[in-house]
Amino acid sequence: MSAQREGSPALAVLPVPPVRVEAPWRRIASDFCENPYAVLGIVLLALIVAVALVAPLVSPQNPYDLAQLDLLSGRLPPGSPNPAGGTFWLGTDDQGRDMLSAIFYGLRISLSVGVISTVLALAIGLGMGLLAAWCGGRIETLVMRLVDLQLSFPSILIALILIALLGQGTGKVIAALVIVQWAYYARTVRGAAMVEKDKEYIEAARCLALSPSRIVLRHLLPNCLPPMMVVATVQVAAAIALEATLSFLGLGLPITEPSLGLLIANGYQYLLSGTYWISFFPGIALLLTIFSINLVADQLRDVLNPRLQK
Repeated sequence: MSAQREGSPALAVLPVPPVRVEAPWRRIASDFCENPYAVLGIVLLALIVAVALVAPLVSPQNPYDLAQLDLLSGRLPPGSPNPAGGTFWLGTDDQGRDMLSAIFYGLRISLSVGVISTVLALAIGLGMGLLAAWCGGRIETLVMRLVDLQLSFPSILIALILIALLGQGTGKVIAALVIVQWAYYARTVRGAAMVEKDKEYIEAARCLALSPSRIVLRHLLPNCLPPMMVVATVQVAAAIALEATLSFLGLGLPITEPSLGLLIANGYQYLLSGTYWISFFPGIALLLTIFSINLVADQLRDVLNPRLQK
């Protein structure tokens, strides 16, 4: 006997349209484009990074080549003509160094120190935080007490002590910044890992008898990275500001490797005499760099945290 009555219309099977899954990077890009402040930060930061990368190609002079300096051109105001040809658009310092070229080269040093120290501190903080969260017990207590001890002191104080012990130099400043920063990442990743390790997918991985290293690296770590990306972006700006402070105090980079902080310090003694541009323009460059990084970090925090999305 037929299950369908004679004369009744057959049921039409409608095709199911495929579901389009938007790629994560497309969603992040669209979210950034919807925020004008984030677009401003990205454009400004991209311009600063591009200028720093091609500084030797776009700078009117090599400001640290003694053969190109002229003491008679020292402390010229912005817009003064260059006796060798061209114009000092941002003026010169007391040694006849073109300030526009010095800022381009200073951006390279400041960005390099900030990014390298942040990447190294992030790697150490990730390892220590995951170790504390996964192992627990005495290991967690030891790591977190060390983190609490370091975070109880101001960052600038720890950096000053380390620079006094290690001495000046780019590598030594980076090492000091890494020691100062790693505790922030360790505490953040430990908190995120403590939430994630009790969820179902971690329990399922344990039931499948996966090795602890595979569970941590393949399952736990990827879910702890979003908050770490936000913290790392903010800490790049913090590292640049801290390095500029050390260089301004004369304890950071040597004069042969100038950063924006050192350029600001070079003109500090001339501020009261009216020669403002030696410190003013490097200060503006430092301000714009930190400002653009913070704009990007603020939008990145909103994008990676679904609770903050409007």
